[in-house]
Amino acid sequence: MTGSWLAPAMFAGALLLIFSGYPVAFALGGTALVFAFAGVSAGFFDWHLLYAMPDRVFGVMANYVLLAVPFFIFMGTMLEKSRLAEDLLETIGILFGRVRGGLALAVVFVGMLLAAATGVVGASVTAMGLISLPVMLRYGYDRRVASGVITASGTLGQIIPPSVVLIVLADQLGVSVGDLFVGALVPGLLLTGMYAAYVLGIAVVRPAWVPVLPREVRTIAAGALVRRVLLVMVPPLVLIVLVLGSIFAGVATPTEAGALGALGAVGLA
Repeated sequence: MTGSWLAPAMFAGALLLIFSGYPVAFALGGTALVFAFAGVSAGFFDWHLLYAMPDRVFGVMANYVLLAVPFFIFMGTMLEKSRLAEDLLETIGILFGRVRGGLALAVVFVGMLLAAATGVVGASVTAMGLISLPVMLRYGYDRRVASGVITASGTLGQIIPPSVVLIVLADQLGVSVGDLFVGALVPGLLLTGMYAAYVLGIAVVRPAWVPVLPREVRTIAAGALVRRVLLVMVPPLVLIVLVLGSIFAGVATPTEAGALGALGAVGLA
């Protein structure tokens, strides 16, 4: 009997634990250890495979590039807890409230801003799913359109810098993180534009699916709206410019920019 079944079984076990609500870190690490010991006990491979584990773990921990990952994750967590997504959705929703599908457009642009400010997908999807989905359904949005827009815009964090995925990919490929960020910026913005164009297309073809917000919801004095826009949108935009601008200008490495962003996120929170 060969050990060809180990990999599929390990993958299935990891998915089962993750979908059952078990923490991802323990689900992946625990599943790998259990199947490693099972493979060694069954004689499929030698114990020397596990002896190299401490060296590999230390190598990852000492990797200067991957040090940026916890910084950006911390940055995303702090911004999620600071109600930034909710404030942005309310403000941009008022700005686009007169347009049919304006709330969906607000979700798309907030997804782009959160992606550029955090680089973490989970923070964007969780925040927008909990906040915007009930609001969109309350104002008559089609359930399929609402869930699709939230899911699509929430995943912009995969491609828009400073994406954690791009940092890990750069380390594995041995290329510059800054170069990957520069290369992914325009495709990410194009993807955002395509999502917005899709919403506008739905507004033309199926206007009942994306209704205009009621007048009483989107009515606000011009001065109050300007103050709200400045208070809510300027701080995250400044944070984005500081983090990405320092990387693109070559002033700071992604790790240093991540530390700067984490400090800025603490200030915003």
